[in-house]
Amino acid sequence: MMKSRIVRGVCMSWALALGACGGSQQSAAPAATAEPPPEEVVGDGAPGAEAEKTPEAAAPSAVTDKSVHVAFLAKSGSKLAGSGTLTETGEGVSVSLALENVPPGDHGAHVHEKGDCSAPDAASAGGHFNPASHPHALPEGSPRHLGDLGNINIGPDGKGTIDILAPGANLKPNDPSSFLGKAIIIHEKKDDGGQPTGNAGGRIGCAPIE
Repeated sequence: MMKSRIVRGVCMSWALALGACGGSQQSAAPAATAEPPPEEVVGDGAPGAEAEKTPEAAAPSAVTDKSVHVAFLAKSGSKLAGSGTLTETGEGVSVSLALENVPPGDHGAHVHEKGDCSAPDAASAGGHFNPASHPHALPEGSPRHLGDLGNINIGPDGKGTIDILAPGANLKPNDPSSFLGKAIIIHEKKDDGGQPTGNAGGRIGCAPIE
């Protein structure tokens, strides 16, 4: 009798213990399934389509203008000073010069055939640059020497500028019509357009075109 009470007591104790723990153990909740990453949209927006290649930016148009700067050397005892810029364009060579310490009045300006300004009177620069063997003329005349630039007017302050286009000339190395390797000469007198070189007198300034 006593033994059966003990057995019932043990059973009740186990029953109470199971009830307090919520009865039988429940299985763990299944782990959440990770959603697959969204498919990358490329190209025209359709999944898996190949991306369209972005066209490369158009290359800038080639710069055709080429410029050369020159500096004048005083010749024949003058005090001439100055500089200039020669720019190759589609029409020829644009020549822009600025001078100072020059006697007032008009002074002939020409491109000569050699870029040698070593002689005291600039005779080392040779004659007018004239690859087509044309007669001499002022800028309004045609045909004329390719190197004929006309006159530069010098004011009472001894300063003057000239901006002129030499049609057909260029700045290409070894080209028959190129001003490269030549020299710009400023003369002591006005170029009157006469033959063969304009009666402009001595050479008071020389700038090699390099």
